[in-house]
Amino acid sequence: MNPDKVNRHNLRQLTDLPNVGKATASDLQILGINTPDDLKGRSPKEMYESLCQITGKRHDPCVIDVFASIVDFMNGNPPQPWWKYTSRRKTP
Repeated sequence: MNPDKVNRHNLRQLTDLPNVGKATASDLQILGINTPDDLKGRSPKEMYESLCQITGKRHDPCVIDVFASIVDFMNGNPPQPWWKYTSRRKTP
């Protein structure tokens, strides 16, 4: 969902989260994440590494940014576009 349209009080399914569509929701379910609350306290990088291991393929690193955006949101921060997290990922 577009971050500008997210309503924190109306989170019922994964696609209600910022930056999450059907494909990302499917990736999250592969990781055993079935509700938005399942994201609280998770590590975006560990989620990414697990997804790559489970699926047997290397996913685009921008997936880490999407994961970071939704974990950050579920930890109480405002919704942000996923690309706002790219510089954090690239900073050593």
